[in-house]
Amino acid sequence: MARRNTKLLPSLGILLVAGGILLLLWFGWLWFNPGPAPYRYQLVTEGGIDQFPQLGLPAGIDPALKLAQYEVYAEGVDQPLALTHTARLGTEPPVRLDWENHTSELLVTVDNKLSELAALSVAIAKHAPKDALILAWWDTSRQVNLLAGRDTLFTTRIGEPLIVPTPWLERTDAIKRYENEFWGAPAGEQERATFQRFADALLAPPETGAALLRELAGNREAYIAIHVNDLYKLGLMRPKQFDVTYKNFPMEGNMHGLIGYLKTWMQSNQFDTYTLQSISDKMVRAYFLHKGPNSESLIAQMLPFTESQPLELQALQLIYQQGGYWVYKIPAPGDSASASGADLPEGT
Repeated sequence: MARRNTKLLPSLGILLVAGGILLLLWFGWLWFNPGPAPYRYQLVTEGGIDQFPQLGLPAGIDPALKLAQYEVYAEGVDQPLALTHTARLGTEPPVRLDWENHTSELLVTVDNKLSELAALSVAIAKHAPKDALILAWWDTSRQVNLLAGRDTLFTTRIGEPLIVPTPWLERTDAIKRYENEFWGAPAGEQERATFQRFADALLAPPETGAALLRELAGNREAYIAIHVNDLYKLGLMRPKQFDVTYKNFPMEGNMHGLIGYLKTWMQSNQFDTYTLQSISDKMVRAYFLHKGPNSESLIAQMLPFTESQPLELQALQLIYQQGGYWVYKIPAPGDSASASGADLPEGT
């Protein structure tokens, strides 16, 4: 079951004191002011690609793309809780490109870096044929479709999982309505059912999961892109099948000190393996799993847990890795992935 762990190390308290104060103010306000969605997206600036050079978006993307920057404000709190950029073509619904959380609690979605997404889009545009199909979590799929110009299995917003902090739980329905109004209505039943099949593949043993992915891709040349934070999203969707938890750790001193903290926490909480996601220059997020079906699932074997070897994965062929993203080629029917890692691009 996906679990949130927000107990902080003593040294981390100083780093997150501003976020903690924001959360206390926000929780207190909500206690006395129940109502509709407790936050809003406030537009900061919008325009064409040339007005956002600092984002480092890949060259060659559609010049008609319109970008916008939003800050996320909660009721009764003056400082933004999060920052996000969006992109859209014409009258199409906006696509979220990144999410920068300014608090110690996960809000709405998980953190992701636009710099990593831009690098992923460049790699896919360079190494995947134009007629290839990309399989990925629904949000990554929409981003890749927009920035890399490749067909994706999922093309509309599915909206799962929606991360609702405890103080907002009574307003879950209002939050869903607000998200639908802002981002566009979620996908239809057929695409949502296909997405559940995609989740089945990630949770299955590697060989079984790879076969399910090939079934979803049909006869097309196909690739799967996974991000480390997909672990937590999968756990929230399938809590009875995938027991994952996370904890943030400060990047202080040398790496040996961090690894020591990680191992001590993991052992004291009876987990067996972990992998890391870089949140910022000062923070990393560790995801923890137990040995058994969780750590032996396809998604866990695709990612660099201490008990996995992605370079040696036989069910899929690793072709790209940078930051939190790992991209694998799905073998064609009757083929094997025994050449895994043979033609890794320079980003790996």
